[in-house]
Amino acid sequence: MLEDGSNAPVAPKTTLVDTTSIKAPPGQGCPRCGGVVFAAEQVLAKGSMWHRKCFKCRDCTKTLDSILACDGPDKDVYCKTCYGKKWGPHGYGFACGSGFLQTDGLNEQQISQLRPFANPDTTSIKAPLGQGCPRCGGMVYAAEQQLAKGTMWHKKCFNCSQCHRPLDSVLACDGPDKEIYCKACYGKNFGPKGFGYGHSPTLFCSSENTTAPRPQQNIGPLAPEGQGCPRCGQMVYAAEQMISKNKTWHRRCFTCGDCNRSLDSTTLNDSPDGNIYCKSCYGRRYGPKGVGYGMGAGVLSMA
Repeated sequence: MLEDGSNAPVAPKTTLVDTTSIKAPPGQGCPRCGGVVFAAEQVLAKGSMWHRKCFKCRDCTKTLDSILACDGPDKDVYCKTCYGKKWGPHGYGFACGSGFLQTDGLNEQQISQLRPFANPDTTSIKAPLGQGCPRCGGMVYAAEQQLAKGTMWHKKCFNCSQCHRPLDSVLACDGPDKEIYCKACYGKNFGPKGFGYGHSPTLFCSSENTTAPRPQQNIGPLAPEGQGCPRCGQMVYAAEQMISKNKTWHRRCFTCGDCNRSLDSTTLNDSPDGNIYCKSCYGRRYGPKGVGYGMGAGVLSMA
């Protein structure tokens, strides 16, 4: 009651509504409870809208986020620890923590029957065409994925197609056959070939000609017009490319247009004719002319 004797207004009671009880149309609600998900309580992960309180590990109920969550083959979400226990590799030497197999009081035959040596092989779970691992075609789940070249691979499949050496996104080279290789095997299969390659880099020059000979060109597949190496027109693959001025060159072609001297991004000069030159040859071709310029091969002769 107020001082003037009138009754004070009473604030209305706040009622909390359990949105999990408001069922959404099939396939449109929270994947865990099926309820409608409103903006103030949503978590977006794995392409689905979840209630924040429902977005937790199926086994240990640990709260998750989009980084910690792992999709299981059963279409539920797990923390990385529980995912590893259920779907990761099993057997001697694995799960030597809370998931370790207790064998006290069991004989060897019983241990052999209980020990889950065979883990679910996700390579046998085929993905829709073009969406699975490029090597085996199987589904790729979060805890086993390797992202490279814009594609998801199984970690166990992400190895050199020839020598089977494990790779990472830096060591992997895309081959024209749409497989991946280590740099050594890529060079053997798709690198330049001919005299001077595959042994010690010896250069033979006669005393009469000091211009370095241009390496023998590898006859490879021609690229579509305007997309290949500007010098030879052939396809340029990752292990042999040099990039300059928005163009991709073969390393062997990235030489001065006049003297054939090897160039890099600090020594090259782009010219009006679309070719590249070392600083000396560029100066002789396109530099200022007259008395005092070009004292060398480009000296101005005045009779």
